[in-house]
Amino acid sequence: MEALLANVVWADIAQALLDTLIMLGGSLAFSVILGLPLGVILFLTAPRQLLANRAANAALSFTVNVLRSVPFVILLIVMIPLTVLLVGTSLGVAGAIPPLVVGAAPFYARLVETALREVDRGVIEAAQAMGATPRQIVFGALLPEAMPGILAGATVTAIALVSYTAMAGVVGAGGLGDLAIRFGYQRFQTDVMVVTVLMLLALVQGLQWAGDRLVIKVSRR
Repeated sequence: MEALLANVVWADIAQALLDTLIMLGGSLAFSVILGLPLGVILFLTAPRQLLANRAANAALSFTVNVLRSVPFVILLIVMIPLTVLLVGTSLGVAGAIPPLVVGAAPFYARLVETALREVDRGVIEAAQAMGATPRQIVFGALLPEAMPGILAGATVTAIALVSYTAMAGVVGAGGLGDLAIRFGYQRFQTDVMVVTVLMLLALVQGLQWAGDRLVIKVSRR
């Protein structure tokens, strides 16, 4: 086994995994914080909804579509000046989080919007008939009813962020992706590449399992 993994330094692997987890956790938290209200606004301002506003919805949709259409590797490079302005560096874990959030938040917002669209319109109409305000409808009816879909969307976003963190290694962001590029690819150390890929696969499987369990738990309520 030692001969097969001759180039693998487990201390470096552990540090790279920790960096990946920090990038994933930080960017997922900010993506949810920004993407959830953005998705709600996209839903509410759509035609025939509570706060229908064609101009506002069109502007938001255009912005979200533009951000989603930019390949993440290009987004990493384009955002370097803004990233330096926000966190003081474009390298390492801190330098990766702003572009990760900008790449994932619009994606999550669309998933939230889709989850809200799947809520039975009768729920909204019943709340309106009882005299509920738009705020009460959103927090008392829409979000609770759409929660399984919202959590499933967060799981999908987390898995997408795992691949984004790997791509962030191209610009020296650290993590498993950076290790795979610097050692596995540039130095032709196949054993390092295999170990990092297996760890990323295990991370994705763990996230999917945890997300599925959480969705089931919420759905039973």
